[in-house]
Formats: sequence, C-alpha cells, structure tokens
Amino acid sequence: MTNTTDRASDLVEQLSRWRRHLHQHPEVSFQEHQTAAYIAAELGRMPNLEVSHPTATSVLAVLRGSRPGRTVLLRADIDALPMQEENTFEFRSAHDGAMHACGHDGHTAILLGTAQLLSQQADLPGEIRMIFQHAEEQSPGGAEELVQGTPLMEGVDVATGLHLNSQLPTGVVAVKPGAFMAAPDNIYITIHGRGGHAAHPEEAIDPIAIGAQVVSNLQQVVSRGVSALDALVVSVTYFHAGTTTNVIPDRAELKGTVRTFDKGLRERAPQLIERVVKGVTEAHGASYDFQYEQGYRPLINTDWVAEELRQVALEVVGEERTRLAQPTMGGEDFSAYLERVPGAYFNVGSGSPEQDSTFPHHHPRFTLDEESLLTGVQMMHRAALRLAEG
Repeated sequence: MTNTTDRASDLVEQLSRWRRHLHQHPEVSFQEHQTAAYIAAELGRMPNLEVSHPTATSVLAVLRGSRPGRTVLLRADIDALPMQEENTFEFRSAHDGAMHACGHDGHTAILLGTAQLLSQQADLPGEIRMIFQHAEEQSPGGAEELVQGTPLMEGVDVATGLHLNSQLPTGVVAVKPGAFMAAPDNIYITIHGRGGHAAHPEEAIDPIAIGAQVVSNLQQVVSRGVSALDALVVSVTYFHAGTTTNVIPDRAELKGTVRTFDKGLRERAPQLIERVVKGVTEAHGASYDFQYEQGYRPLINTDWVAEELRQVALEVVGEERTRLAQPTMGGEDFSAYLERVPGAYFNVGSGSPEQDSTFPHHHPRFTLDEESLLTGVQMMHRAALRLAEG
C-alpha cells in the first residue's frame, strides 16, 4: 500500500481553505449551484479527472486506472441546513438562514483532497468515481435522485463515504458492520375538534387537550407496543394550535419523526401510531387526518467492506483510535447507494474542547476541528486504493 502521510500533510492548508470557503458560502438542499460551480472549478485544476454534473447541483469526478480493479464510488454531501449560524469566527456564514451545521463543508474538503491525491498518482487500479452529492438534508434526498435518475451507479462495485462526528475525539475513526443508521420517517397529524369560548370548554371539543393526550399516549407505542429489544423512536416535534388566550381552536397540528432499523417494524409503525391517534381522538368526539411519510432507508453496512475500512483505520490512526461505531437513530441518504452495491459508511472524530468543536450536529454553534480533515483524506484515499484493488 502506498504511504500517503507526507503528501496528505502537504494538503493541510489547502483543506482548511476549501472548508472555510464552503462554510462561509452555504447553500441549502437543491440550491447548491454556486457550491457545485466552486467544486467543479477546483477539480478542474487537477490532472486526469473527468468532471461532469450528473444533476444541476451535483458534481462527479472520475479517475480511470491503468490496470484492472473494482469501480469504487466515494461520496461527499455538499448541502447546508436552513438555520442561522451563531458562531463569530471570520469565516462564519455570509448567508442569512443558511449554515453548514452538519460538517458537509468538511466532507467536501476531504473529498477534494482525496481527488487531488488520487489524480497525481500513477498506476491506479480500477476506476474511482467521486460524487459530490447535493441535498442530503432534505428527503427524498440527492442520493435517491442520483441512483434513480442518472447512470452514476452503472458498473459500480463498492461504495464508501464518511461523516465527521463532533461527539468523537479528533483522530478517532469509528466503523461498524451491519445496521448503523436508522430510517428517518415523518408523521403529520391534524386533530379536528370544535372551537368555542375558553370560559365554556364544555361547549367545545378541545383539540389541544386531545392533542396533548395523543403525544403522551404515543410513547406507549415505544414502551408497550413493541419488544424492548427492537429499536424504535417516536418523537412529536411540532404542536401548533390556537391564536389567543380566550378561544379554544377547532384544530391542532402535530408533526414528528419515527426512527427504525428493522424493515418489519418500519412497516408496522404507521398502524401502531394511527391506532393510538384514532382511539384518543374518537374517545373525545374529535376526528383526525393522519399522514405517514417514509424517508431514507436504514443504513446497513456490508460486513466485508466495514472490515476493509477497519483495516484502513488501523493503518491510518492505529488500534487505540480505531473504534467500533455505535448505532445511531440519525438518518443518512447514503443508504440509497447501499441498496444497489456493497459498501460501508464510517465516522471520523472532529470533537475538540480546545477548538470549541464539541457542539452537536445541527446546533447553531457547530464547527469542526480542522485536524480531522487530514484524517478524513488519509482514510478516503487509502480506502479507495484498497477497495479498488479487488
């Protein structure tokens, strides 16, 4: 295996420049036009790459090796979140209402660095495809659009990608075979009551009181509706009703998320949830509308690919910093690629108290320890070569 530490170290300043430019100019899902143009321009400065736009806001770079091997897909997501940044450093977001609060600026910088290393390397095996993917943060997701609507996956043998993780220390790499990330589905509930004067609740059917019982009783689905050995999360995250203090409204709107790993439980969840909503609302003389929206599939890593990545981690960060990743109820549209080909997704730690980078993902003060970028490049570069050898 080619030793890449010296060449990757030369990239440290460039990785920081890429990441900071991207952080300062975030674009949300399906609107990443300037981001994609910037990535394509940077890739255009590198030798031997075939650069194209599979969709309007994604970028693909292809390297064709000089000898037989597998076709490997490397992925980085490029979109930001629709939220206001509260960091005060110089390169904070210049766009109100948009922020790289999930590390995608770092993912993109890492894949650009990986592309630069690979493009300068002779005697590559197989073919390396590097997809800078749009719209990971918004269902149905950019991965699904690429998989279903473009020839990106034709001939691909294996896929991998990474996520920087602020809850892991910088320099740690975490890999897990099997179930890694959950299916993130959504629920939408409208409770129809009967409005009235707040001083005379007996003349109304109060959708707020009923909605509160719905929220409370939905927790019974988790604690009593399924086995304690099955992973299920039901969280109501939005409850809106009413306009003033002395009026009982005629409706209440609730929204939330449902997280599962198991396919069978995912199929049962809508019935279990609606049964509770139906029972509570009808018991109090109200009616309801219920919508269940499936999001990304659960992310299930292929065992042999996860083992290959673990071996790469042992080479890059050593045994003490190579960990077994813990399953998470967070979702990821990388699962769309794994529906087509073997592959695995892994974490690289980016949390450092000294760099103030331990805020959770999607927090308005989220940031990265930029030392994690070099670890990411070393992992992706070596993984690409190892997987392409076949």
